[in-house]
Order: sequence, then structure tokens, then C-alpha cells
Amino acid sequence: MLTGIAAAFFYLFAFIMLASAVLVVAARNPVHSVLFLILAFFNAAALFILTGAEFLGLILLVVYVGAVAVLFLFVVMMLDVDFAELKSGALKYAPIGALVGIIIAVELIVVFASSHFSPTLAEHVTEPMPSLTERTNTQALGDILYTDYVFYFQLAGLVLLVAMIGAIVLTLHHRSGVKRQSISKQVARMPEDTLEIKKVESGKGI
Repeated sequence: MLTGIAAAFFYLFAFIMLASAVLVVAARNPVHSVLFLILAFFNAAALFILTGAEFLGLILLVVYVGAVAVLFLFVVMMLDVDFAELKSGALKYAPIGALVGIIIAVELIVVFASSHFSPTLAEHVTEPMPSLTERTNTQALGDILYTDYVFYFQLAGLVLLVAMIGAIVLTLHHRSGVKRQSISKQVARMPEDTLEIKKVESGKGI
């Protein structure tokens, strides 16, 4: 349980994170939205560290803030995207978004209600937490990921790989007048197609 100063910092970080999350959606400038997203990640990492999950907090900083959020920021700032055109058709997808939000809210309510009405249910779906004197938080999490749930861990990596390839395909535009590399031709070419050996007499140039 958090007490005293730790509890005050917990509520402070939680308030800033929730406010940043709202501003991510409400901000009109996409660059500002990404900056508020980074702020939300920072406060979420602080909450993780404050509650004893230091590994999750550091991973959130390294992966999401150091890579994903910065990548979003560079993409938004460097690509010439007409955001007014993108937002013009957003209203027609509002009912679908609201439906997805309602489904997620119902699932969260069911999870919290089941743990409240059946406290013994959590004992059958969670791994026993080792003592901090025997195994640290990071070591215990690594034991679970790479032993009991290694298949799901590899499956998550495969999903991220597919998402990365999909992002590359979606952002790949063919422009007229711009030369493109042909990977098949580069791989299939022979040394004699690109190299020419000439005999140069001594004391003379080519």
C-alpha cells in the first residue's frame, strides 16, 4: 500500500497522465498530440515504478517513448499529410468507434466484477509471486515470459513484424520520374556485369 508522500505522487502522476491522454485526442495540432502522448507515457512509467514494477516502467520509457513515440513525432512532422482531409471523414466512423469503446468498457467491468464477487478466481489464473529477496521483479517476469508463455511472446513478436511490414507497404508511394531500386536485379547480377578489368601498361594512365 502507498502511504504519505508516495500516495501523493501517485495521484499527481495519475492526474497528469489522464489529462495528457485527454489532450492527445482533443489537441488540434497532431504534433501537440504526439507530445502529450509522450507526457502520458512518462507519467505511466512513473506509476509503474512507484508501484514496484520497475521493469515495466523502464520498458515503457525505452520502447514507447524512446522509439515508438519519437517515430510518430518524426512521421507527423516530416510527411506532408493533409490532416483536414483525414478528419473530414472521421465522423462516419464514430458509431463503430463508440461500439468498440462500449465493448472494451463492458469487458473491463466484467473483469473487475468477477474479481470482486469471486476472490478465489484470481488464485487459479495468476502465478505465485516469489519473494523479492529470492527473485527481483525483472527476473520473475523473465521466468514467466520465456518459460510458460514463450509461445505467446513469439506470437506477439510476429504480430509486430506483420504490422511493421504493413506500415512500410502503406507508406510506399510510386512517383513518376523517381528512380527505384530493383532488388531482384541487384541480387541476380553477376560480377562481370558491373566490373571491367583493364590492363594498364606501366607508366601510362587509362
